Amino acid sequence: MRISGTTVLLTGATGGIGQTLARALAAKGAKLLLTGRREEVLRPLAERLGATPIVADLAERSDVERLVEEAEAADARVLIANAALPSSGDVLGYDTDHLDRALDVNLRAPLLLSRLMAPRLVAAGSGQLVMIGSLSGRTASPGAALYNAAKFGLRGFALGLRQDLHGTGVGVTLVQPGFVGDAGMFADSGASTPPGVRTITTRRVAAATVRAIERNRGEVNVAPLELRFGSALGGLFPTLAERAQRQAGADRTSRQLADGQRDKR
Repeated sequence: MRISGTTVLLTGATGGIGQTLARALAAKGAKLLLTGRREEVLRPLAERLGATPIVADLAERSDVERLVEEAEAADARVLIANAALPSSGDVLGYDTDHLDRALDVNLRAPLLLSRLMAPRLVAAGSGQLVMIGSLSGRTASPGAALYNAAKFGLRGFALGLRQDLHGTGVGVTLVQPGFVGDAGMFADSGASTPPGVRTITTRRVAAATVRAIERNRGEVNVAPLELRFGSALGGLFPTLAERAQRQAGADRTSRQLADGQRDKR
């Protein structure tokens, strides 16, 4: 896809990665539809970038459908499904409402947005559907079962949909960041990463996403080499990964993340 002059629908625009993505896309000349729940953050960001703000809650099916209608009216050719809710912590600590909301935002919304936008893109013979996932979609970790479930599911959906849409002119891209240091769960919670694990920046995630759109990449893992290797190995040998994480103190990190993000579920 050529980004310059193309209308892009970006969800989760008010978060750390979302704001950096918005700036990177604006610098490339994209026409932006920015959506998020926090109007007080969304509108000033949109004003600075000359974008269109759309306040929406992706846990609400009617809001998802409204986003698609507005994207169609603006002839949006690129979807970047970036919105996500924190869902760290023991699953037993989640009630049904919190569990539903986490899965609605982290998994169901990007699936539904893609499903509703795809027919029009296929008819036009041009478009890109981008899912911002996580390396948590490759390897499970303690205190993240609900988050793992959403990201594993998102990975399967994106890779399968890419095959379904092959030859239509519509690409599907999955971007999977590792630990982000300047935004997201570690910045929000104040948790420390496991010993020896390096972080990346939101700018690196945004740059990788832009390149992936331009080149129609299928799966892009944005992380230091050791984390990319570890996640690949963990996907093949989950029991080995479980032991390694336990020895590295991953339980402590997961507790810090859960405690620091409890009020954001």
